[in-house]
Amino acid sequence: MKPRNQLLIIDPQNDFCDIPHAALPVAGAMADMERIADLITHGRHHHALHSITVTLDSHPALAIERPGFWLTRSGDAVTPFTVIHHAAVQAGEFQPRQPQQREYVLQYLQALEAGGKYQLMIWPAHCILGTWGHAMPTVVSDALYQWELATQTPVQKVLKGLHPLTEQYSAIRAEVPLPNEVQTHTNQGLVDSVIPPEHGYLLVTGEASSHCVRATLMDILPSIPPERRAQVLVITDCMSPVTGFEAQTAQFFDDCRRLGLQTLTAAQAKELLHADY
Repeated sequence: MKPRNQLLIIDPQNDFCDIPHAALPVAGAMADMERIADLITHGRHHHALHSITVTLDSHPALAIERPGFWLTRSGDAVTPFTVIHHAAVQAGEFQPRQPQQREYVLQYLQALEAGGKYQLMIWPAHCILGTWGHAMPTVVSDALYQWELATQTPVQKVLKGLHPLTEQYSAIRAEVPLPNEVQTHTNQGLVDSVIPPEHGYLLVTGEASSHCVRATLMDILPSIPPERRAQVLVITDCMSPVTGFEAQTAQFFDDCRRLGLQTLTAAQAKELLHADY
């Protein structure tokens, strides 16, 4: 029986690549993209991958984690990479530009901080839906197109982060799911689609290892039976951390190994992928 290998590519987008005009470049990301493309097309053995899923960070221009949403106490713009805490908003150090949103923001920050994973980081406006930054670099989109032609199988593309009033690092769920907003709750269909079958591997790649890759995989992992966790391959040189978050990526890789997943290089993964082809 041929293995049904799956490739999950998390947020392979121009705005995360270390190239000119990128809004939130991740050092090493363009080289990651080239290695991902090679995994897809290596030796033109396209059938070594049974399915490919791509998640795409997809934002409106204005959102709760963007500079345009906030003002300082003095009415100045909030700069990217500022961390905003519940207590700071309560004290009036920061305020939403629309005053009627203050009570919502306070409730949101309280819920976010209670979750224990993230504080509200203000990121540069990036991956705005429909822009160049939202698109994939050509090396990846071309490889996906060739794979689709060769296998006659569509790539599954999943948009995440569309709701402006909650953050979403993970492709599975928003950090604070909102009542009556289905898109912010668990995407069980996506989870089910990437669980490794009895015969085959799930290869995990994308940007950034410190944030969206880590969050997505950790949200998928509880649904993967323990006996299949070794079939999850985290391709360490097909992802890179946001600058300043290298320690988080090192911890992520340690956690993967501790939980029974494999961490491999792209070269090692290709050996496994093509062993039966």
